[in-house]
Amino acid sequence: MSNELDFEELLSTYKSDPFGYVDIFSVHTGRVSFKVGVNQQVASASGEWLQVPGSALYEINRERNPRIVNAPVAGIVAHINTELDGQFVEAGVKLMTIKHPLKKKEIIENILRDVLSLFQAPESAKYFFAMDIQSRIDKKGAREVTIEPGEEILTMSLMKRDTPVYYNGERGVIHSIYFKPGVSVGQGEPLFGVCALEKLPLIQKIITRVKAEWDSEH
Repeated sequence: MSNELDFEELLSTYKSDPFGYVDIFSVHTGRVSFKVGVNQQVASASGEWLQVPGSALYEINRERNPRIVNAPVAGIVAHINTELDGQFVEAGVKLMTIKHPLKKKEIIENILRDVLSLFQAPESAKYFFAMDIQSRIDKKGAREVTIEPGEEILTMSLMKRDTPVYYNGERGVIHSIYFKPGVSVGQGEPLFGVCALEKLPLIQKIITRVKAEWDSEH
């Protein structure tokens, strides 16, 4: 019953504020020059191959080598650290926040991340499903694959060394996969989300409810 109440609370949160807030950081050290203002609309990359870059957010200049950084998402500039304009900053400094209207699919995914048991990357590395798990996924689809505590679930590839990773969560099915094989994932980032078998009806209810209740334009 608590799951039901949690879900209602999550749903009402997204209904009252159906936005994602994307923080934009300096990509490396350099002198920053902002190209947008607060409340300005920005666009993400577009075109069939995303060949049209998103709106220019800021320029960062290091050793007379300027680089334009473009918006990764569409939305409105909600906040800018204006005191940094024209200043030299270190890499990873928060420069601004974009308020991004969430699509129905993103809202479902965000709610699922709150409900599923997330298995996180133990280290910054590249990951692959263990051969046995990948074989089962290929045959039946991830959501038909039940995994058990202690089972070898992944191979972690770091510095040309492969290390097995064992699952330490609750028994359940692999409901959502958040990584691409062979693409680097940061430490602590979710790799996949597991749903306990008894929670599957709740998960389906969440997806159905959001699809039915959300404004069609999302």
